[in-house]
Amino acid sequence: MAVLSESSKERLLTCDPRLQRICEMAIRVIDFTVLEGHRGQEAQDLAFADGKSKLKWPNGNHNTIPAIAVDIAPYPIDWNDSSRFHLLAGIMLGIAVSLNIKIRWGGDWNQNNRSDDERFKDFPHFELYET
Repeated sequence: MAVLSESSKERLLTCDPRLQRICEMAIRVIDFTVLEGHRGQEAQDLAFADGKSKLKWPNGNHNTIPAIAVDIAPYPIDWNDSSRFHLLAGIMLGIAVSLNIKIRWGGDWNQNNRSDDERFKDFPHFELYET
């Protein structure tokens, strides 16, 4: 069974407890690394400039304390293997449903009727949302 590394645990601790719970259950099923939880202004500005975020500081879900978004990637990371990101997403989404926690995945913004501007693929991204 996989376990979170110390750096992944530290990043996850910056996230909302509901995201922590989902990730703690998911790591029992699939190995992944936590790339980012809370994102400060400098990191958010860089993510926006690099096209990795559509939102400027302080409007991103990573910018709250605790963060209501987490970025994770299957371990070991292979950015070209989208099937592993899809598998991880299925596990995360399934666990969230079982816990009655509403999340959405950046790899499928259309799942929740997002606008055309929000359809870019953000495979590592998961966020809490209210309906």
